[in-house]
Amino acid sequence: MEHRIRFLASGFIGLACAAAVAAAATPAARPGEPALEEVRQATERFRDVNVALGEGYVRDPFDVCDTAAIMGRPESLGAMGIHFFRPDLLGITAPPSPRVDGTGTHTDFRNPGILIYEPQPDGSLQLVAVENLVFAAAWRAAGHAGPPTFQGVPYDSMADDPTTTLDEAHMFEPHFDRHVWIFRDNPNGVFAPFNPAVSCANHRGVPLHAHTNQ
Repeated sequence: MEHRIRFLASGFIGLACAAAVAAAATPAARPGEPALEEVRQATERFRDVNVALGEGYVRDPFDVCDTAAIMGRPESLGAMGIHFFRPDLLGITAPPSPRVDGTGTHTDFRNPGILIYEPQPDGSLQLVAVENLVFAAAWRAAGHAGPPTFQGVPYDSMADDPTTTLDEAHMFEPHFDRHVWIFRDNPNGVFAPFNPAVSCANHRGVPLHAHTNQ
């Protein structure tokens, strides 16, 4: 009987620990920040790319479907997809010369600066993630010492390495960005930059970013 009690107790402790780990792995919204479900509901309409276009989103002019491999990362990490962005929210100042630059400091995921789509076999696009991006110089000029955060997670820092043949910043000036995979489960994590469950195999556009040292 004592052995059975100890067995049941250890089982309950194991379940409690598992629940604690699961809770710790689930992002929690900070005061003033939207929960992931709120972000999903606020951006659900963009599943229709025509709605996104009608609200001012512009398809990446380079028409690149970003993958980990073309950005110098292990292919196993997966892909991002094709980016559609709002020039006004990013504060885009001018056409690339040679890189995209901007002054925006927008970080509200209920109204994201970027939408990411996966190309489908029939040529359609499927919404997989939302993203916010702020240019590092503009963010620091606004008085911020560190990168922005979402649900306690700092944005990724992106800058091209001129010593490589690839463009790690996908033709943008140094910036901070955060992907949120709310429309496609991501084994790498909801805030990871790449998703192995996303593919660019059906993309018919440019295969990779050209590196520039200009």
